[in-house]
Amino acid sequence: MMALKVVIAGGTGFIGTHLQKRFRQDGYEVVMISRQSPHVDWTDHAAIVEALEGAELLINLAGKSVNCRYHKRNKEAIMSSRTDTTRRLGEAVSACVQPPKLWINSSTATIYRHAEDRPMTEQSGEIGSGFSVEVAQAWEQQLFAFTLPHTRQIALRIAIVLGRDGGVNEPYQRLVKLGLGGVQGKGTQMFSWIHIEDVYRIIQFAMAHPELEGAINCSAPNPVPNHEQMRMLRQSLGRRFGMPAPRWLLECGAVLIRTETELVLKSRWVLPERLLQAGYQFRYATLEAALEEIAGR
Repeated sequence: MMALKVVIAGGTGFIGTHLQKRFRQDGYEVVMISRQSPHVDWTDHAAIVEALEGAELLINLAGKSVNCRYHKRNKEAIMSSRTDTTRRLGEAVSACVQPPKLWINSSTATIYRHAEDRPMTEQSGEIGSGFSVEVAQAWEQQLFAFTLPHTRQIALRIAIVLGRDGGVNEPYQRLVKLGLGGVQGKGTQMFSWIHIEDVYRIIQFAMAHPELEGAINCSAPNPVPNHEQMRMLRQSLGRRFGMPAPRWLLECGAVLIRTETELVLKSRWVLPERLLQAGYQFRYATLEAALEEIAGR
């Protein structure tokens, strides 16, 4: 019996590497699209169509990292690296005789507004404003611009991903180990997150539930405020104390390390309403459990 085929586009980073490993462990054939040899190259339309023929699943994770300064050149690269790759994949899926049954395109939970008053769900969430939101909207609009009668389309609005050997927890861990693991800014901003293993399990869940399509929040059901996040992180690493980082200090530090304070100061309060309604059960539902796994306990 032939193995079911999964195609991962732009999957050379932290999330994609984990997904490759897990799908292969579960017996799938995994085909990669990237700029790296020997993967299928982004510029080869015919090869992309061939890769997608008869696939169970297409996952698109392509996009320049947002962990950079938002000057004109980086903004253009962040936007085009998402919309152009999504467009190329849509054209390739449209050209298939046997197109993938499901296309999951990465999106971001940052699409919602800064929220400290109430959580954002797919049904009741309010779209925010600013560059990051514009990118998310353009990304999703490009996905749903394609009418694909034989391919379900999901925009997976992924929260901040945590896991061993990568993810956003690594820089936070470095701060804690240096004694700088106190609250960041006011500390009241909400931290929505997802463990990398739940990202994989959610994708598998979506494959098995044909009623799921459109925008889906990929976030754990128990977000926490920043002051709780940092307390739990200090506890998981055996550190009792952490110096707080006021906004002005974060602004200075962001310039020095060439990133944006939005990554830590925006309040992302996102709940996975559609997944919970469909019956998904999280492997790591609480931040405490996720951090214990990451710490190896």
